[in-house]
Amino acid sequence: MAIDLRDPGASYVSFWRERHMCTLTTLRPDGTPHVVPVGVTYDPEGGERGIARVITNRRSRKVANVLAAGPEGARAAVCQVDVGRWATLEGRAVVRSEPDVVADAVARYARRYGRTPTPNPDRVVIEIALTRAMGRA
Repeated sequence: MAIDLRDPGASYVSFWRERHMCTLTTLRPDGTPHVVPVGVTYDPEGGERGIARVITNRRSRKVANVLAAGPEGARAAVCQVDVGRWATLEGRAVVRSEPDVVADAVARYARRYGRTPTPNPDRVVIEIALTRAMGRA
């Protein structure tokens, strides 16, 4: 079911505020999908159509996949499922390493998941500028 990113609806946004593990799908340089479990935060007001964020280590395969796509960013999707409810966000991913951007993403993660990750000097943010949403929340 398609979701309007400009007006995703209260139940959809609420579902993304609940504590759920998610998956991130990026494409390897050979075009095959790389799917990994992650924590995701969703900011429906960020950017023109919203932003999803994943905090991770700069040496991870997911970061390498995003960087390999070049400066325009990589296609990526995040998804979460809870029994009959599900939500997917798709868009163009870039890697951000600015300290204030990383700190903001960590704070968002802490609010959603109820814990602050241990400090990591190699932490970066995969930031996904959203272009499509689907789901049933």
